[in-house]
Amino acid sequence: MNSTPTLLNRVLLTLLGLKLLAVGALLVLLATVPAVADWWHSWSAAAWSAANQAFDATRFPGRPESWLWIVVALVLLVLVGLMVAWIAQQGKGRSNLLVAEEDPGDVPGDVRIGGGVAEQALKQALAGRPDLASASVTTYDIKGTPALKIRLLPRQGVAPHLLAEEVAGLVDALETVVGRKTPVLIHIGAGARTRFGRAERVR
Repeated sequence: MNSTPTLLNRVLLTLLGLKLLAVGALLVLLATVPAVADWWHSWSAAAWSAANQAFDATRFPGRPESWLWIVVALVLLVLVGLMVAWIAQQGKGRSNLLVAEEDPGDVPGDVRIGGGVAEQALKQALAGRPDLASASVTTYDIKGTPALKIRLLPRQGVAPHLLAEEVAGLVDALETVVGRKTPVLIHIGAGARTRFGRAERVR
């Protein structure tokens, strides 16, 4: 429900994994295959010599420093900026506001209900249920509209459709109290806690 760039994250993780795999394979080959070690020594020496020549050819007039270091620094700054922008996109979309409307009464003003109201109310209603291993409620902002995501981990033997119906009833009661319908995503998952937890019957 949030705007986390999952596709970009997967691509970056895949590229990083392939790079680490290639580095690991190269290290194994360097340690076990003499021909690869000889190639590495000759290639690294040539690359180091070419780098030194490039820095020597780009020195400032009358100074030993090369202007290539400025280029390297700028590239690193751009890379840091891209990393900060990527980190800022993670988990984006969370909201702490459930309702924000103008009060049509005699006193001018706005009515605002925080997302924590719905989150705490639903968590309290779901707490202590023997048919749930865990439950979490989160408020998101989807294109300017508040929405709720209810994530449930039922125990073994619990019918998901019956659990969804009960939670939908809790959401209807919440909407009656709040006075406004809210889009809700009910996510029923599974995990180690559900596989190894004690099975219970649905209430």
